[in-house]
Amino acid sequence: MSDLVIRGATLIDGLGNEPRRADLSVKDGHIEAIGEIKDRAAETIDAGGLVLAPGIVDVHTHYDAQITWDQTLSPSPSLGVTTAVIGNCGFGIVPAPPAARDLVIRNLSVVEGMDLEALRTGIQWDFESFGQYMDMLRRRPAYANVAVLAGHSTIRTAVMGEAASQRAEATPEELARMKAMVADAMAQGAIGLGASYSLNHSGYGGVPMPSTIAPMSELDALVGAMGPRCKGVIAIASGVKTPEELEPMAAKYGRPFFQGTGMAMYNEQEPQRAIRIFDACAAAIHRGNGLYVQIPCQPLSFDFTMANAYPFYSHAAFDPIKAYTPEQLKAVFRDPSWRAQFRDNARNPRPGMIFQGNWDRVMVAVAQKPTNARYVNRYLDEIARTERRDPLDVMLDLALDEDLGTAFLGRFLNVGDDGVARLLKHEAGVVALSDAGAHLIYMCDAGFGLHFLSHWVRERGDFDLVEGVRRLTSHPADLYGIPNRGRIAIGAQADLLLFDPATVGVSPAERVADLPGGGRRTIRRPTGVHGVFCNGVKTFDGKDYVRHAKGPGHVLDRFAPSQGRHVALAAQ
Repeated sequence: MSDLVIRGATLIDGLGNEPRRADLSVKDGHIEAIGEIKDRAAETIDAGGLVLAPGIVDVHTHYDAQITWDQTLSPSPSLGVTTAVIGNCGFGIVPAPPAARDLVIRNLSVVEGMDLEALRTGIQWDFESFGQYMDMLRRRPAYANVAVLAGHSTIRTAVMGEAASQRAEATPEELARMKAMVADAMAQGAIGLGASYSLNHSGYGGVPMPSTIAPMSELDALVGAMGPRCKGVIAIASGVKTPEELEPMAAKYGRPFFQGTGMAMYNEQEPQRAIRIFDACAAAIHRGNGLYVQIPCQPLSFDFTMANAYPFYSHAAFDPIKAYTPEQLKAVFRDPSWRAQFRDNARNPRPGMIFQGNWDRVMVAVAQKPTNARYVNRYLDEIARTERRDPLDVMLDLALDEDLGTAFLGRFLNVGDDGVARLLKHEAGVVALSDAGAHLIYMCDAGFGLHFLSHWVRERGDFDLVEGVRRLTSHPADLYGIPNRGRIAIGAQADLLLFDPATVGVSPAERVADLPGGGRRTIRRPTGVHGVFCNGVKTFDGKDYVRHAKGPGHVLDRFAPSQGRHVALAAQ
């Protein structure tokens, strides 16, 4: 007898084949049969023509800390995700020597917009090495499958302590220890190496995140320490590093690089910049060298207050004040000399920064005082023109008037559907960059896949449903070498998403106070989702999580070579 039968669904297999109406049965976590199934099962679901697709594969998340206290990995499984890659940008929490732990999470709280007290309260430090962390994940399995990247910044911190953010050159002894940690992580089942050279990645007190100051020779050494050729992927927040700088390393080690950078997001101020990066990566792929771009399918948006002004942190004026208390910040924001410095920064942004001085993209979202209600849903540049003031002064004066409680919404990059669509369709693109688990103070893009199905498939028609599902499932799984996932096929793991294509989507952002210690975060909820299954076990029923003593997710620790490189070679 099967464990589960889903009857009468419209199957979209994630591999690009035409939809078909069929039943599907699951046994021991695998897809057992597809077709007309008359046998009984422990559980039977009448799909009534709903679409049954593979679960979404999210290759860019930051659940490294949350997974230690929350098996559900909320909200991702409710939003259709059945496989998540953590440790992105090189910002994990392992290796975790006790002396470095608070430094690691202090930096993490700033660079990934996390509640520091929630991290201090919630993380259960019953691991130190990468292998012990993987063992912990197996003891407390999650509601999604999880693959873990070794983290350049975390490894650098474990070896060098505070000097990791102060000294660019590691000693030969320090580099040898870092290489040993990377080799150990790969031996313990890491999917690859995460790193960052982003200008926007600063840690506690404004210090640069460790990997961002490391010479490229150090990254080369760590990539070389990953083991045999073609083993593992490199996920890099590449900042202003160009494809031409990264391709030699991809060629040298036969490992694909997956870049995430504002430089490769659509920018109306420089509309050709991103496509040039994509085209350069495509040329590398056709030379047999895996270079891909993680491209978000949503605008790069942040809701923030001036008490936590993350979108501005890459500007020099914020370097010394990122860890200031609200009272300290108020004094700074009143200072005309500081305003002049930030104003100059905003007029002269560097490529790759989140905020490019575009005040026409910063809106007043929520005002605390009724007397300021006239500003809500208006952009700062429009307010400034009306009142004949500078937009920076408008923002700071309003924030100070409301005890830094005014909520602003910035939509900085990846705005303009026609320009973004061209990138989403590009052969070098991978739909990703949800940042799920991070930036919870400001945003929640964990529902990227459902948004993709609603906006880019149903509303705009840039993709049909077959190709839209493929881009969210087998495409990232195969490029990352995650076997047997992201597809509906006999013998594949039964990671499944049951949804109504006419109503699928995500809710507006919602603020909840459910982090350890009562910390607040931003979440979204699904619409049109009728069931999510991980390894054949229902994790979400369309309304709520289905509670299990242990999560059904697997810790992924065995990977195939990335298929992207081999497809490119075959095409030559």
